[in-house]
Amino acid sequence: MGSSIYRNEHLVLLRLLRQYRTESGMTQGEFAKALNRPQSFVSDMERGSRRLDLVQLRDICEVFNISLLDFITRFEAELVALEQ
Repeated sequence: MGSSIYRNEHLVLLRLLRQYRTESGMTQGEFAKALNRPQSFVSDMERGSRRLDLVQLRDICEVFNISLLDFITRFEAELVALEQ
């Protein structure tokens, strides 16, 4: 199995994160401020050059006012749709 940043699953994750941010009406700067991180953190994350751990993903979900479970459920649904 190759590096996860080159897998379709990682691309789906990046797309979902960007989609949640844009649907919430946040700029990268606003999102970064809500996370108490520099704007470069969000930029790097959305470009795929920054990996996220589970705690960071949970923090991101809190900013979007969704549960981690709901995010993972949507992620899995996107993967299933991709496979069809």
